[in-house]
Amino acid sequence: MLNLALAALFLLGTHFGIASTSLRGQVIARVGESTYRALYSVLALAAFAWLVSAWGRAPVLPLWDASAAVRHLAAALMPLAFLLVTCAVTAPNPTVVGQRPDPDAAAPATGIIRVTRHPFMWGVGLWALLHLAANGDEASVILFGTIAVLALWGTVLIDRRRTRENAPGWGVFLQATSNLPFAAIVERRQRLNSGEIGLWRLALALALYVALFWLHPRLFGVTPLG
Repeated sequence: MLNLALAALFLLGTHFGIASTSLRGQVIARVGESTYRALYSVLALAAFAWLVSAWGRAPVLPLWDASAAVRHLAAALMPLAFLLVTCAVTAPNPTVVGQRPDPDAAAPATGIIRVTRHPFMWGVGLWALLHLAANGDEASVILFGTIAVLALWGTVLIDRRRTRENAPGWGVFLQATSNLPFAAIVERRQRLNSGEIGLWRLALALALYVALFWLHPRLFGVTPLG
């Protein structure tokens, strides 16, 4: 379990200690942004591979008994995580690396960005939290807890960094959207437009969910419903 804990700390440390601090700017100033991205991507993949490998070798030490109701609830909510990630990777997003707000856009946010300006991070975070609840062992808490912290606290750090950079249009985009899903809509700073999300994204997300649900026992040795 020590190896898994060290891997988790290494992943969080490399992200929050480099990508989310002034060290990022210092490294970019020395090697250039494209080289930094390439080097950091390799480091992040290596850190994540270590985490998953350590989790696979860790003993199963139950912390709580995940009931059938919890596993069914996790399975029922999982399509939402797939939808958030699907929308995030199939549409422009000013919070993604290499992208910026368009100050001349007719609307500062469209599609799933009306729901949250960090759909990918919230999708990953929801996926991790649902897996954490449905497993209930110490190794899974470390693995999925680490991923959840990385994703959800990462949204806050991205907002802080982008606010410091203050690219043209960022202030308007920030005011028109919310980090917390649906918060801007509830506050009437934004409105939900399902047509902008598109039925094809919903269908794709559901198809991916069904495929991975079916493949889950073959890939991981357990069924999602226990």
